[in-house]
Amino acid sequence: MQKTSNQCNQRNLQISPVITKAYSALLLARIMLGCAALLTAQVTAQESPPSAGTNEQRRDMIKALEAPSPHPSLGDQARVFDRIGGSWDCDYSFHADDGTVRHSKGELLVGWILDGRAVQDLFITYPANGEKERRIGTTIRFFDTALKQWRIVFISPQFNYVVTVQGGLEGDRIVLRGTDSTDGAPIRWSFNDIKPDSFVWRGEKSRDGGKTWKMEEEHHMNRRSGTGGQP
Repeated sequence: MQKTSNQCNQRNLQISPVITKAYSALLLARIMLGCAALLTAQVTAQESPPSAGTNEQRRDMIKALEAPSPHPSLGDQARVFDRIGGSWDCDYSFHADDGTVRHSKGELLVGWILDGRAVQDLFITYPANGEKERRIGTTIRFFDTALKQWRIVFISPQFNYVVTVQGGLEGDRIVLRGTDSTDGAPIRWSFNDIKPDSFVWRGEKSRDGGKTWKMEEEHHMNRRSGTGGQP
């Protein structure tokens, strides 16, 4: 009996280091798994898109910018651009000096902003011929009560282009005049054949001080159904 007890004690002494090593290995594995989980959580947090709250805050500016209708102070001048409010499908055409015409598809989005005191639009051209990005520019239009004219600023960040023009109604057309910021030549932008569901936008340039004009752009707009605007 004493012999058996001694044998058990010897086995326990032999097993104890094995158990200790196993426990240590298990503890180390748990620590490593914990570190890995923490690292994964940090990476996921960095790669995840902004939270819904952040997205909502980013849209706060857009919500504050838009206006449902023109400001009453504009009076009859509101109708000048209010009738082209809404969304339009565009057939853009660009006229080169050699007489060739290049066509592109896109859209025009027009709406009131700044409590109805200004109109903003987005001219968007869809990618084509292997292009990866759309082309987009925006216009801010407001009626200058001192000049009694509409003043317009157009910017196209992709092409480092900014231009200002001004004008208003001439008959049933909207005609805007200014100077091209790239070469100083006179330019004339106009909205023509304005109907409830279509109009034609033309961009012209003069090389002789306004005596003659050359068509550079002619864009045909067709209203998308149900997008509003005052005919």
